[in-house]
Amino acid sequence: MSDSIFRGLILLLILAGLLTAWLRHADTGMPFLPGEQASTWIVEAKVDFVADGPVMLSLNIPDNPPAFRVLSEQTASPGYGFSIVEQDGRRRGEWSVRSAHGPQTLYYKVHVVPDRDMVDSSPLPPATGRDVFWEEPEATAARQLIASARARSSTPESLAREIIRELTSSDPSQNATLLLANRQRVTLIELLLTDAGIPARISMGLLLQDARRNQSLTPVIEIFTGDRWLAFDPATGRQGTPDNLLLWHRGDRFLTDLVGGSGTHVSFSMIRRAMSLEGLASASAGADRFRLLSIHQLPIEQQSVFKLLLLFPIAALVTVFMRILIGLRTSGTFMPILIAFAFLQTSLLPGLTSFLTIVGIGLLLRSYLSHLNLLLVARIATIIVIVIFLIAAMSLIGYHLGFSAGMTIAFFPIVIIAWTIERMSILWEEEGPREVFIQGTGSIIVAIAAFVLMRNPVVGHLSFNFPELNLVVIALIMLIGKYTGYRLLELRRFRAMEEQAP
Repeated sequence: MSDSIFRGLILLLILAGLLTAWLRHADTGMPFLPGEQASTWIVEAKVDFVADGPVMLSLNIPDNPPAFRVLSEQTASPGYGFSIVEQDGRRRGEWSVRSAHGPQTLYYKVHVVPDRDMVDSSPLPPATGRDVFWEEPEATAARQLIASARARSSTPESLAREIIRELTSSDPSQNATLLLANRQRVTLIELLLTDAGIPARISMGLLLQDARRNQSLTPVIEIFTGDRWLAFDPATGRQGTPDNLLLWHRGDRFLTDLVGGSGTHVSFSMIRRAMSLEGLASASAGADRFRLLSIHQLPIEQQSVFKLLLLFPIAALVTVFMRILIGLRTSGTFMPILIAFAFLQTSLLPGLTSFLTIVGIGLLLRSYLSHLNLLLVARIATIIVIVIFLIAAMSLIGYHLGFSAGMTIAFFPIVIIAWTIERMSILWEEEGPREVFIQGTGSIIVAIAAFVLMRNPVVGHLSFNFPELNLVVIALIMLIGKYTGYRLLELRRFRAMEEQAP
C-alpha cells in the first residue's frame, strides 16, 4: 500500500469516527462530556421458566414509583402477546401464547430517571384493617412484644422502629426469639404492625448499582401514617427510601403468576446511562436515526459486558504507544491489557498486590516443577491448578480479614497468569533474572497506564456512548504501527556521543 493510500485511509477513519459521533450527538442529544448529563437507569427483568402448553404469565411492574419517573417501557418476547393491565390497583405485565414447550425467557425493560418531585400515588389502605390470628403461645408473645415497643414509642413511626429493633437485636428477647422461630422476619414485622393497628405492607425494591447483573429484589416495610406511606428497612429499621432504591411493586402479592409452566425465576440487571436534558425530554418520543446502531438497545446484561469490552481499544492504544514509541518490553504482547482489566475489578493497589503475590509464588513453585521433567502440557495444567488454589486462598484470607477486594481476585485471567508464570520461568533460565525483572516491570507499568486511562470518566463515557470513536483509535494505532525510528528508551545509547562532543 502506497503512502498516499495509507494516509487517505487514516484520514477516512478519523473523519468517519468524528462525523458519526457528531451526528449521534446532534440526533440524540448525547453529550460529549459526562458533566453535561443527567443520570438515568435502565432496569431489565429477566423471567425464566419452563413452559408446557398454553402459557399466561404476569409480572408486577413499577407503577409511578416514588422519587423516580418512568421514561419508557419495552419488552422482548418473540412469539408472545404482551399487555399491561391493572389488577387490584396494581400494574402488571401479562405475556400469553397459545402453545410453548421447554425453557422460555422473557424480558421487561424500564427506563427511569431520578425525580424527587415524584410523589407516592399508591392507593390508600382500606378503611377497616385486617385481623391477625395468632396461635398460642405466639399470641401471648406478640401482645407482650407490641406492648413493650408501644411503651417506648409515641407515634406510628417510632412504634415501627421499636418493633424492628426488637426483632433485629443481637440479643433478642424471649418473645422475639419465639416469634422468629417459625416466621420470616419481614413477614413477622408486617403482622405485628398490623396487629398493633398500623396499616402495613411488604413492598419489594431494587437497589440500583451500575452494571450489575442477576440481582434480586429487596424487601421493604411500608406503614401508612395518616397521609402517606412511609418506608422502613426491615434489617436496620432505617426510616425512608434510599436514593438508589427503586420500589418495584407494593403489597404482598406474588411477583409473578404463571399458568401453563413451572420453575419461574426472575432476575434483574441494571445499567446507568448518561443523558442530556434534551435527550430526557425526547426519550419516550419516536425513534432516532441511530436507534438501530445503538448499544443501548441490547439487553442490560450485554450492555454491561460491552461497557468493559469497548475499553479494550483504549488499552490496546496505550500498549502500542508504550511498546513502539517508548520502547518498554512486556511479558507477552497484550498481557498488560488483561492485567489492567483485572485492576478495574479489584482496584489498583489490592489488584497489584494480589497479582505480584500470585506470580511470585507461582514462579517459586514453577522452579520446583522444572526439576520433575514434566512435559509442557502437563506443566501448564499443573500451574493452572496451582493458580486457582492461590486465588481461592487469597480470596478466603481477604474475606476473613474483612477486605472486600479479596473476593474480586477471581477476575484475574487464570490461564494467562499460568502462561505468564511459565514464560517468565523459561526467560529466567534462558536470559536470567534481569530480563524477567525488565519485562515484568514493563508489563506492570503499561497495565497501570492503561488502568488510569480506562478509569477516566470521560474515556468511559465516550467509549460506551460513542463507539464509532474507536475508528479514530484504529487510525492512531495504524499510524504508530508505521513508526520505524528510535524508541525513547533507546536514545540513552547516544548519551556517550553527546558527552564526547566538544
